[in-house]
Amino acid sequence: MRLAGPLRIVALIIAVGLTWIVVSILLGGPGSGFPRIQQLFISPDNSATPEPRARKYKCGLPQPCPEEHLAFRMVSGAANVIGPKICLEDRMLMSSVKDNVGRGLNIALVNGVSGELIEARAFDMWAGDVNDLLKFIRPLHEGTLVFVASYDDPATKMNEETRKLFSDLGSKNVKDLAFRDSWVFVGAKGVQNKSPFEQHVKNSKHTNKYEGWPEALEMGGCIPRRTVAG
Repeated sequence: MRLAGPLRIVALIIAVGLTWIVVSILLGGPGSGFPRIQQLFISPDNSATPEPRARKYKCGLPQPCPEEHLAFRMVSGAANVIGPKICLEDRMLMSSVKDNVGRGLNIALVNGVSGELIEARAFDMWAGDVNDLLKFIRPLHEGTLVFVASYDDPATKMNEETRKLFSDLGSKNVKDLAFRDSWVFVGAKGVQNKSPFEQHVKNSKHTNKYEGWPEALEMGGCIPRRTVAG
């Protein structure tokens, strides 16, 4: 009977140890895969919530366009390495992935009422024939939207007629466009004023981002649907 005392002590130690292990597990101690009991009593209002992601709209715009407007986003080429992109209403009209861009001027013609693509082509303004470009933009119908993104060199082959045609479409910078400038522009046949959708950066060795080329340009916004289109 002398062993009764020590056995009780051992049993007490074992009981305390088991109790500690159970409590540690239930409270989510180190190494435990169980949720903490106290989490069951935390109000949802007090729980941490992740920061919401910024919502993106058509073509990646930060805000939606009003009704009867077309969402667009375009990026000029970067040097002679990365091709331009033209997106309209969440549809990529021109890009390197679509394999329909090239050195010079990349132009997408769009029906200004329906927003449907009419035609997209690239025109080499370094070694190409400017007459191909003239034949493309001379016969435009009233209300046709014209999206233009430069890549590498947009201007070497430009002549006075080409510049006038783009000016009539609403460009105010085409008259100054020169070798390896960056240029993005959205105009329309039959506009009365200069387009608000145009950006232009001159090729200058003092400010160029790349060796021999200025920075790429990015522009996006909402274009009112036209009321007249051919």
